[in-house]
Amino acid sequence: MRVLSGLQPTGRPHWGNYFGAIRQYIELQDEDESYYFIANLHALTTIRDREMLLNYSYEAVLDFLALGLDPNKAVLFIQSDVPEVSELCWLLMAITPKGLLERCVSYKDKEAKGIASDTGLFTYPVLQAADILAYDADVVPVGEDQTQHIEVCRDIAQRFNHLFGEVFVLPKAKVLEATAKVPGTDGEKMSKSYNNTIEIFDEPKPMKKRIMRIETDSRPMEDPKEPEGDHLYQLFSLFADDSAREEMAAMYRRGNFGYGEVKKALAEAAENYFAPARERRAEFAAKPETVKEILGDGAARARKKAGEVLLRAQKACGVK
Repeated sequence: MRVLSGLQPTGRPHWGNYFGAIRQYIELQDEDESYYFIANLHALTTIRDREMLLNYSYEAVLDFLALGLDPNKAVLFIQSDVPEVSELCWLLMAITPKGLLERCVSYKDKEAKGIASDTGLFTYPVLQAADILAYDADVVPVGEDQTQHIEVCRDIAQRFNHLFGEVFVLPKAKVLEATAKVPGTDGEKMSKSYNNTIEIFDEPKPMKKRIMRIETDSRPMEDPKEPEGDHLYQLFSLFADDSAREEMAAMYRRGNFGYGEVKKALAEAAENYFAPARERRAEFAAKPETVKEILGDGAARARKKAGEVLLRAQKACGVK
């Protein structure tokens, strides 16, 4: 089974990114083959600053490596280092119905919010389909709200196969666990757009400062409180083992505690949880040549596979 996953380099990853997606992506690297890429071409629809995009892309590579991606198990590369995907994208663009793209929820949502309707935003799903189909991916891990992207990819692949023969493998979505809804500092889903995030690689002091500002209710300290549904308890549960989680739940139900006590326990648990990743990140950051070699090797392996698929598609439709 071949797994493919991409990450847009649009800023530093937060707890929601990790528990909702990145951790689960990385757990899949033990499959037969896994491809992970930094989607810098996709990021061009929102980032129009050269240095920012270059920096974000490199930082995203460090984040992936620090959080456990093993280049000996998985192929890690920058999207633009595999030009075969862009070539394949045009072959797919030529046969993709305009109506299919007009029905894409992500495009309609962004347009409704007043985001500029550039061609890149409109045709985003076709490039995404090329990303997937170029590696004969069997499985693509996505959040429940992103399954339409895989359905569109399958529709495009099926249309190409119908017109030119069986060229593409039809991928399946692997819907990630419900932990994707990690609460932010305001209790809503953690998201950069809500400005309620806590970054994974924040230094301990700034991280603790953000945690201590988490919004809570105003019930008296002595009142017993039900932990289930409490966003502060939900966050603590992400980092705690079963014993610590049960102890915290018992304290909630017993009452006579302050939320500041929970926040301090959360800060300590989060710092300990991400400490090994923070150390690994510092090690990789100090070895840019090693990171460059990892990306070079990943791009070479990715290009080999994408080249095979592109040639297959070119021959099928008559441009080779």
